[in-house]
Amino acid sequence: MTAKVIRRTLEEATNVEHAELDFSDKALVSLEPDMSRLWTMKNITRVTLSNNKIKELPPSIANLENLEILNLFNNNLEDVPVSLSGMPKLRILNLGMNRLNSLPRGFGAFPALEILDLSYNNLSENTIPSNFFMMETLRALYLSDNDFEHLSGDIKNLKNLRILAIRDNELVDVPEEIGELIYLRELHLQGNRLTVLPPSLGSLEFLSSRAILKLDFNPWVPPIEDQLVLGVSHVIEYIRTETYKFLYSRHIQANVPPPEKTKDKSSKLSRKGSRASVNGRS
Repeated sequence: MTAKVIRRTLEEATNVEHAELDFSDKALVSLEPDMSRLWTMKNITRVTLSNNKIKELPPSIANLENLEILNLFNNNLEDVPVSLSGMPKLRILNLGMNRLNSLPRGFGAFPALEILDLSYNNLSENTIPSNFFMMETLRALYLSDNDFEHLSGDIKNLKNLRILAIRDNELVDVPEEIGELIYLRELHLQGNRLTVLPPSLGSLEFLSSRAILKLDFNPWVPPIEDQLVLGVSHVIEYIRTETYKFLYSRHIQANVPPPEKTKDKSSKLSRKGSRASVNGRS
């Protein structure tokens, strides 16, 4: 039945300009051979495959040279093809809630990507390629619920980044270079192992009413914890002070060991066999 639906849908879309295809919630395990025809269609601009059980993404998906939006939220992907990052018009890529343990070499080569969602996977700084933070067109990066302990200073290369979500990881520090992301207006750091913040964060516009900075559920040093009780704006004002800059430099020089891991991630959604009924962002 699903195969017939796919064939009919592809036939109907053949002569549609800027066609958008929705194959979400179809219990799909594989995209081939049923979707082989799709890879030759140059008129497709959006493909939604969320909430399936897809295990593999064929390299030929990169043949969709006019594709702008690809949604693979909530599947069983353990890797993605190298060819994906060569898609010339892809603006939005949602790979959230899969089982990705690593990203392929050259993944950061997307020429036009603006929104990338990798939430709810098993990624860390050791399993992403060296060019990951080279996507200058990126405006929003979602890395929440992965296994990152450190963020590379190369994050400064995401010059147009406005949203960074990295909550519920194992993050033990935030690089000073984050202060170079002058357009950053939304930062989610809650649920990590952070004790201090780089003073450079204070140079960003997080006192604006439209800005969002989430810092809860971290083992902060007492001065930051005390300010956080009063509100995030108090934290920003505090880390701008010379007093804090001195304390921060002393903390870094002392090479204080990070707090121990306390989370049991064996029950993570990305490591379980059950399907979660969560709606993915497009």
